[in-house]
This record gives sequence, structure tokens and C-alpha cells, in this order.
Amino acid sequence: MDKIIIRNATKVDAKAIQTIYAPYVERTAISFEYETPTVKEMARRMEEVQKGFPWLVAEENGRIVGYAYAHAFRERAAFQWAVETSIYVKREEQRKGIGRKLHDALETALKQQGILNLNACIAYIDSEDEHLTQDSVHFHEQMGYMKVAHFHQCGKKFGQWYDIIWMEKIIGEHL
Repeated sequence: MDKIIIRNATKVDAKAIQTIYAPYVERTAISFEYETPTVKEMARRMEEVQKGFPWLVAEENGRIVGYAYAHAFRERAAFQWAVETSIYVKREEQRKGIGRKLHDALETALKQQGILNLNACIAYIDSEDEHLTQDSVHFHEQMGYMKVAHFHQCGKKFGQWYDIIWMEKIIGEHL
């Protein structure tokens, strides 16, 4: 594997980001979206997130191979120290440490902003199927997250009901 560079995303990256995200929408229950967002919509989402939080990309040899971002956990002022995180890696580039590099860079950036709680909403099913594995749960456990909530049969995709779990990682001291 060549050197991975983690940097802030720009509007120019919207097409590559959309291309990475599309298979997650079209073939998995990892995303509960039914339709892949357009490049224009992805650029809009990026712009909205970047008003307050980082949106990072992993670049290898000039190609975007993954991305990560955080957004407000909830809109109320009292939640300003908590975010929800998302990480996506190009399917054929998984298991090469790219997700870890993205997560570490995202966590560092968020600590610098004074964020204390990282939250991840993860699609879940007891028995893996062709659309969902436990990979995201295991990844987040390796990153130091703990399961804090489990909601049953709250998303339906591909004719199958899926649960969601919330996982949390505390990255700062609550004074």
C-alpha cells in the first residue's frame, strides 16, 4: 500500500465521495438511504457539515479511497460537545488500515474543537446477511467505542428489517 494522505475534503472531491458511497446505498444496509445522492447533493452535504465540523478524505496516489466526517449529534446547545461520526472506505480498499487512519485524524480534529463524545449509529442484525455484516461494530469496538443503545427493527431495506445500535467513545474529560 502506498502512502495514505488524510486531508480536508473540498468540493472537487464530491464526485469521488459519491462514488465511494453509492455501493453502500445500492447494495448494503449500512446506509438506510434507498437512492444514491447526486454529486450536487453530496457537495451540499459536505458544505453543510464543514460549517462546523471536519470532513476528511483519505488519498492514495491522487485517488480518494475513503472519507470521514462528523456532524452535530443533536441541534440543542446542550449537545455541543457531542457529535455523530461516519466513515466510509472504498469497498476494494477495506482492511488496509484506511478507516483507522481516517478515524484517528477525525478524532484528533474533533478533540481540538473541544468535542468530548463521539457517537456512531450503526445498522445491526443478529445474523449477518448478504447486505449487512458486523464489520462496522467490530471496527468501532477496535477504535474504543462501547455499545450504549439498541433499537429494534427500525429500518427496512431489501425487504428485511434491521436494527440500529449506538456506540459511543468518550475522548475528553467532562469537567
